Amino acid sequence: MDLTALHDIVHKSRDARRLQSIQKNTPAERDTLIKKYHPDHREQAYRPIKFGPNAGDQTVRELASILEGESPIPADLPLIPDYSVDVLVVGGGGAGCAAALHAHAEGANVLLATKLRLVDSNSVMAQGGMQIAVAPDDSPVQHFLDTLKGGHMKNDHALLKVMVEEGPTIAKWLIELGVLFDRDADGNLHVKKGGGSSKERLLTCSDYTGLEIMRVLKDEVLNQKIPLLEFAAALELLSDEHGNCTGAVLQDLDNKRLVIVAAKTVILATGGIGRLHIQGFPTSNHYGATGDGLAMAYRMGSPLVQIDTFQYHPSGGIYPEQLLGALVTEGIRSEGGHLVNGKGERFVNELDTRDVVSSSIIRECEEGRGVQVASGRVGVWLDTPLLDAEHGEGTLDKHFPAMVKQYERFNVDIRKDPVLIYPTLHYQNGGVKIDENSESPVKNLFVAGEASGGLHGRNRLMGNSLLDLMVFGKRAGLTAAARAKSDPQGSLSLAHLKDFRAEAKKHGVTDQITSPMVLPAYTRNP
Repeated sequence: MDLTALHDIVHKSRDARRLQSIQKNTPAERDTLIKKYHPDHREQAYRPIKFGPNAGDQTVRELASILEGESPIPADLPLIPDYSVDVLVVGGGGAGCAAALHAHAEGANVLLATKLRLVDSNSVMAQGGMQIAVAPDDSPVQHFLDTLKGGHMKNDHALLKVMVEEGPTIAKWLIELGVLFDRDADGNLHVKKGGGSSKERLLTCSDYTGLEIMRVLKDEVLNQKIPLLEFAAALELLSDEHGNCTGAVLQDLDNKRLVIVAAKTVILATGGIGRLHIQGFPTSNHYGATGDGLAMAYRMGSPLVQIDTFQYHPSGGIYPEQLLGALVTEGIRSEGGHLVNGKGERFVNELDTRDVVSSSIIRECEEGRGVQVASGRVGVWLDTPLLDAEHGEGTLDKHFPAMVKQYERFNVDIRKDPVLIYPTLHYQNGGVKIDENSESPVKNLFVAGEASGGLHGRNRLMGNSLLDLMVFGKRAGLTAAARAKSDPQGSLSLAHLKDFRAEAKKHGVTDQITSPMVLPAYTRNP
């Protein structure tokens, strides 16, 4: 497809747009925009959950089916432990690695099990940075207020207070481990401004912040010789006679053998649900993001919170087709990149919150001001060449090398031509209810990272996910290790699963899908 003529619209409008000032929407305008265009408000996409802790609550149909799904584990499975540990960590992304490292440092006997390979996760793909209040003119209080506003005032205040206050300590820990955050000319931490934030507080490693953090955490997990099971998917949790969590059933994906783990405490760090492709959206998520932890915790009786709200990152690729759903980092908009419709017009403040920017893009496309490509997909332009024009040649190469390389693979030079984008399913705002120590209402079951809910309210600010992973991964690891020192190993049973199946039958739910899904159909075309 020849996009030259369409590129010209962006190039020729650049000088006029440089002089254009974009006003932020008023609160009333923001609410109207979101309710009309954001996918969270498409009533036909939702239904009530039929039974369980969240019976009657509305969520997207794909997630409701997962929560009501049938476990793949037979009720009469012999529960003879293959491993007996203090702390079982399920998930090898940022939250899982942080939890395992802190539990191990407390002397706990830790086993880390991950469905794919260690660090094969959404964490490793995080590009925009990590929000931490470290600048002299910033504070955790301001970080708290920005996040509260971005979450539409629906954030759990206790969780949010913990996250913003412990941010600087987390930055220090990561730096001591060897994370190479960007520095200014004087050697101080360089901070950038993110969408919805009043201050510059994004710590970055160019545009591969998650990759750099996970490089270091992976090395540390291996250096500490923490026992690791790769390609070991969790299928079911185990409980004792009191309903407390006492371990899990894993499956070795190589030979399909079931593995029984007795654990005094379990930490679920299984990530989000992007690969369910809810509402048919493409996704930025990695292959294993299928909501496994939500299903398992729900069957144990743990309630979920805010499961009717999801984040659609404004800038997911739509051309070339191989990059469908892949992130075009928000950092480009933070540096001044414009969003431009098919008429060459800016139409939104690029640093507004993600739900506002995504809704604005969807509006432009639905009202006929988008740009259609040969596949039939419609999007808007992100004016990437503007960065070199504004800040000097080489800006993109210096600050966004991963993005330059990502597009070069498909013969697209983002230094010369803009890229086409459309919102991509990015983040699960809600999840398993937790307290300040990352423990769910089910005793000895901890949940950290994207699988947990409450912290971000109805919209997550960019950069808060990486901090969330580190803060609550740490808290889960420390609390689980301390609990394991004082409590004995509970008995192993699937009693909760028996109760769940009886409840499903009582409500006439008999055509369930198998849940967890574990791996999605790779060739699915959203």
